[in-house]
Formats: sequence, structure tokens, C-alpha cells
Amino acid sequence: MDNHAGNPRCIEVCFSPRLFSEIQVKDNFIVVLVDILRATTSICAAFNNGVKNIIPVSTLEEAKAMKDQGYLVASEQDGRKLDFADFGNSAFNFSREAIGDKTLVYCTTNGTRALEIARKAEKIAMGAFINLSALVDWLIQQDKNVVILCSGWKNKFCLEDTLFAGALTDRLLESRRFTTQCDSAAAALDLWQLARPDILGYIEKAAHRHRLRKLNLDDVIPYSFKLDQTKVVPVFEGKEIVDVTQ
Repeated sequence: MDNHAGNPRCIEVCFSPRLFSEIQVKDNFIVVLVDILRATTSICAAFNNGVKNIIPVSTLEEAKAMKDQGYLVASEQDGRKLDFADFGNSAFNFSREAIGDKTLVYCTTNGTRALEIARKAEKIAMGAFINLSALVDWLIQQDKNVVILCSGWKNKFCLEDTLFAGALTDRLLESRRFTTQCDSAAAALDLWQLARPDILGYIEKAAHRHRLRKLNLDDVIPYSFKLDQTKVVPVFEGKEIVDVTQ
């Protein structure tokens, strides 16, 4: 007998960190943080390549201080790798040779700042197309409400994070363990269904896709929209991000 069937959990989508204080779910919830281009995709790739743990920081000053203490640091601003950092914010930066069994400090324009805003959640999971199925399985096991927080671009709505929010909502609803009465979730679902037949074609509309192209940093675009390239589920619990599947 399915003991979850009579008590479905709620899904809410938050399109911007600036809206997070207004979410309707107030307790017993997990945040799924989404920054498809590129932080959460890159974090999943780093764990797939054996990083031990990741320490997120929200300011460049903190990142520089951690670098001075001898940590490996990944940091960017407006898409560009910063001079003091060891890595930028591309999934392709994090080879097993570079980060295997090491600690990485992480600071990005949008993703780690959104994480700081979401700290009141019980847990914060990193969501990306590349770990979608593993994330869905883990969320079902947790049996808690889910708030999908889109990092956006400097607190603004962005297409790529919203498409993932729609894909994740779709998969969670298919499980019949979740329900939603959230207009943002409904809109994300509609966008996902529209984009799904040709997601790379659709993502040409996304402003950040063109920012990365101008910086010659768009080699990671196809990878960022591939489903299920890894089974890792990175989760922030207090001070660091770890892979809870290990």
C-alpha cells in the first residue's frame, strides 16, 4: 500500500530570489536551487568528477579570503572568471584531475547569492537537467514540499531556469506524490512543453545564452541541457554542499 498516496506534497516555483520571501510554503519544505547557466550544472558536474565538498560563499571578499587560506576557488562575475580564482563557472572546468577528492570554494554572480537567500529551508538541493532523474528520485524519498528557486539573472526572470522548473514540476507531478496550485509552476510547465521538442533551438531566445556567446563561453550550452548525465544529488546542509547519494 502506498502510504504517500493520500498526502501529496506541494510544488511551488519562485521565478526570482527577490520573490523568495513571498513564497506560500512556510515549513517542511526543501528548496531546489536552479542556475542552469551555469552554477548548479557546474556543481553537479564537479561532484560527478569526484569533488569532495563545495563551500559556497556569497561575496567576492569571502572568496578571496578563502583563496588566501589555500583553498581552490571557482569564482566569476557577469560570466567572466576572476583573476584570483582557480576556475570559472563552467562545468567543463572541473575535471577529475583538477578537483577529485578536493574541497572547492564557490562564488558566482547569481547561484551562490540565491543560495544565501534560501538558507531558511531545511535543505537546499542543486537542480540541473544533467541530474534530473536522480533529483526526482531523491525528492520523492524526502516526502516534503518542494520550492523550486530559479536563480535568474541579477534577480530577474530567466528562461533557462524556468524551463528546468517546468521539467522538474512535470516529473514530480507524474509521480503522483506531488500536487501544485501555483500559477508560476503552471507557467513553467507550459514553457517546458513548448520548448521540449527542440530545447536548444528554444534557448536561443534566452538572454544569458547570448551573454555567454559574446564571451566565447557557450561551449557548455549543449551539455547543460542534456538529461541525466549524472546520478549525483548535491545538497547544502548548513555550511557545505555534499553529494547525498554517496
